[in-house]
Amino acid sequence: MNYLSISENIDTVFMDVVQALLPLVVFFLIMQALSLKLPKNYVINLFKGLFITFIGLVLFFQGVNIAFFPAGQNIGAICATIEQTWIIIPFGFALGFLTTYAEPAVRVLSDQIETSSNGYIRGTLVLYALSFAVGVSVSIGMIKIIYGFSFVPIIALGYILVLILIHLSDPDFIGIAFDSGGLATGPMSVTFLMAFGVGVADTMVGRDPLLDGFGMVAFIFLTPILTMLAIGIMFKMKKKEIYYDS
Repeated sequence: MNYLSISENIDTVFMDVVQALLPLVVFFLIMQALSLKLPKNYVINLFKGLFITFIGLVLFFQGVNIAFFPAGQNIGAICATIEQTWIIIPFGFALGFLTTYAEPAVRVLSDQIETSSNGYIRGTLVLYALSFAVGVSVSIGMIKIIYGFSFVPIIALGYILVLILIHLSDPDFIGIAFDSGGLATGPMSVTFLMAFGVGVADTMVGRDPLLDGFGMVAFIFLTPILTMLAIGIMFKMKKKEIYYDS
């Protein structure tokens, strides 16, 4: 088992965060000079917020690297030693649900959707739906690892279904659905759940971590899209009922 100290590789994390934030800062400064002309106090407060964001991201990603990634891999390795391998499937669902429930990006999305829709689309509905969707995707990933089938047909079928549901779903949910897929594959899910899958495949007899351990993120991206489009269909039907009743 590989355990990292708190400060190990923090210089790499530091530079990664600098590279992520620096283009935004440069873009803001250019816009400020050319057209925004925001008050000095506003700019000072903005840079204070950027500094806090910078420190928070460094601490967050370092915490993910030293805690979630090794924890996910070690949990996966332990689960792979269980004789009743089917237990990994519901266990994977629970991990996927809880990890997405704790994902900051998903919570931001849920709040933004509720605010933008004036409460018409509840944030809790989005949060629980995406958590359930990721739980299902991790379960599918565990089935893939246990039985060793290819995930390409499932992905292809999934996107065909996405194209069909786009035409059936409420237009308000199409953009939300695809954003949900991207945000569900955030730092929590990618580091913890992918490490969990690799740990299972690396320990299970007859499985190759390169062939069987990867591909779960593709499921995690797909299932939230399908879930939100399905919810969009229900909202579309609800709108029709309200229209006919009126």
